[in-house]
Amino acid sequence: MSALKRVDLSASQIEGLRKIAGNGLSVNDSVLDQHGRDESAFPPVLPSAVIYPKSTDEVSRILAFCNSELIPIVPFGAGTSLEGHVLPLRGGVSLDMTEMNKVLDVSPGDLTVRVEAGVTRVALNNLLAKEGLFFSVDPGADATIGGMAATGAAGTTTVKYGSMRENVLALTAVLADGTVINVGRSTRKLSAGYDLTRLLVGSEGTLAVITEVTLRIFGIPEKMSAAIVRFESLADGVAAATHIVQMGTNVARCEFLDPASIRNANKHSGLTLPEQPTLLFEFHGSPANVESDARGAKEIVQEFGGSDFEWTSDESERRKLWQARHDAYWSNIHLYPGKRVVSTDMAVPLSKLAEAVETCNSILSKHKFPFSIFGHVADGNFHCMIINDPTNHSEHDEIREVTHEMAS
Repeated sequence: MSALKRVDLSASQIEGLRKIAGNGLSVNDSVLDQHGRDESAFPPVLPSAVIYPKSTDEVSRILAFCNSELIPIVPFGAGTSLEGHVLPLRGGVSLDMTEMNKVLDVSPGDLTVRVEAGVTRVALNNLLAKEGLFFSVDPGADATIGGMAATGAAGTTTVKYGSMRENVLALTAVLADGTVINVGRSTRKLSAGYDLTRLLVGSEGTLAVITEVTLRIFGIPEKMSAAIVRFESLADGVAAATHIVQMGTNVARCEFLDPASIRNANKHSGLTLPEQPTLLFEFHGSPANVESDARGAKEIVQEFGGSDFEWTSDESERRKLWQARHDAYWSNIHLYPGKRVVSTDMAVPLSKLAEAVETCNSILSKHKFPFSIFGHVADGNFHCMIINDPTNHSEHDEIREVTHEMAS
């Protein structure tokens, strides 16, 4: 990263941007420091300035100016990235979108919502809940909608409701030269022209800055229940999850946690879960369908040696079961003070999932650094969380070699 040529803003460039952004531009040291890091293990890289735009028009004028002055610019949302997305590797401007935080339109009849990019997932769902609705994509962190669209985020509910690629219907975005574009429609079917919406979703700020997003939303299910089941081996747990999906069982969530993830969650949150390979399920629908789906899942996991199948529809108990999964990342941070977490994000075909998890576990077990494995196994996605001492350069090189081996 240090090989990239840094661009520091001149006094005249800062003044030019200040004419556009006014008090929305900051060169305060603490603000620069905040925008030079995220939740990844990468070292901080500070921007030269931070700008908080308040409208698409302002973003357009900022990008046009930066384009004319050859100033690099990186959008910034909630800063929850685990992979260094928001680090301004060449300096320049960090464009903080959090002031653009309005919910512009909710259409219960169409099951759509239009928001500015800085609206966070939790804030949106708190508002939608008043209408009996919810936005389904749950990556764990309280990320901004713009950031989730830009990274093509997925999460615990992808198996039933899809990722951001399936849930973004339309976008307003600004190209590098300041041109404002509107792509997609709020209709579910759109066959005319190129699918530019899908091109921008997951483009990570390389093609445009997303300023508004129109999303699919859903009615809050009549019934929700959760289940937990444990296995003797990683392979059995992952194979059970794979088989449940292949059999068409209607699960809303299906998450895997290895013994280290459970142990960390127990210590971090005061839980007392047995430290075994564990699957967590959630079922959404009518009471009759939820009960039928849970019974079907239970029968399948028992074929793979699953034991202690616990099923609950109680809201507080359901949230308690899922606490272990939501704590999976943060427990690593809190239990290893001074360390950083190198997070891998791996996706394989379902038929190869059990083999991939076992292979990664075997590779990581040869090394001394702590690690844990968990993920949304029902869609073939899992994470290896590797604890890293940022001051130990030889360990950093070792982890790089390990991640390359896992990906090969």
